[in-house]
Amino acid sequence: MVGMTGINLPSRAVRTQIAAAVHLIAQVNRMRDGIRRITHVMEVVGMEGDTITTQELFNFQFQGETTEGMLRGVFKSNGIRPNFLPRAEYYGLDRPLLEVI
Repeated sequence: MVGMTGINLPSRAVRTQIAAAVHLIAQVNRMRDGIRRITHVMEVVGMEGDTITTQELFNFQFQGETTEGMLRGVFKSNGIRPNFLPRAEYYGLDRPLLEVI
């Protein structure tokens, strides 16, 4: 989108701005039963050189199907302590967050 504005910014500057502005990414997929589900929650950690670094916090793990053809699964934590924990602590959300991790 930045490239469509006609403003010629270096790609590193654009990536740095994105890494500073985006904290979490929730990936939504349409599953084969036709329902959209969140399948991954990733945290944007920062930059390493010209690359935006992320870490996966949660993912959907398929467990089977119901007799009606609906998919079953659970949302599993990857056990990684998020970098935004101090911000969550400021809002009083650190304990609930750590309980699900």
